[in-house]
Amino acid sequence: MFEATTVLTVLEALRRAGCEVWIGGGWGIDALVGRVTRPHGDLDLLHRAEQEPAAIAALEELGYTERDGAVPGRPARFVMADPAGNELDLHPLLFQPDGSALQRLDDAGGAFTYPVRAFASGVIEGVRVPCLSLDQQVHFHQGYQPRERDLHDLARLSEAFGVSAEWRS
Repeated sequence: MFEATTVLTVLEALRRAGCEVWIGGGWGIDALVGRVTRPHGDLDLLHRAEQEPAAIAALEELGYTERDGAVPGRPARFVMADPAGNELDLHPLLFQPDGSALQRLDDAGGAFTYPVRAFASGVIEGVRVPCLSLDQQVHFHQGYQPRERDLHDLARLSEAFGVSAEWRS
């Protein structure tokens, strides 16, 4: 399982390399809530596409290597793993002048837009970390058959923020 100390080590290495990243997925929800609420198998990170070479170099210094065969793969995302089996799910973002960002989904021009308000901060083990916002996390948990961990994550957001964070198809 991906531990909180490993998350912080990865974030610090990327910060030292001058890379801006934001935590998504389950760790992003735990950052918003301010505590670890469940075990995590990976760490989802969104990063500035132009900083990708520096990010990859910093992660390689920690022992991570790019894993082939991620579905879907580039340009939308790619996976790096360390010898201990910790996986990073990396999502390159192209920031726009207004502060929003695009994630290319395919080579045919498909893209997902992150609004300016999608980027926030949270806390892991008492350390302030960049993450996706409450609204963005709730948005990403819609329109598909939820897994048990998705329902868990939405329930934690609902408890922490007193908002309706229910799954909708």
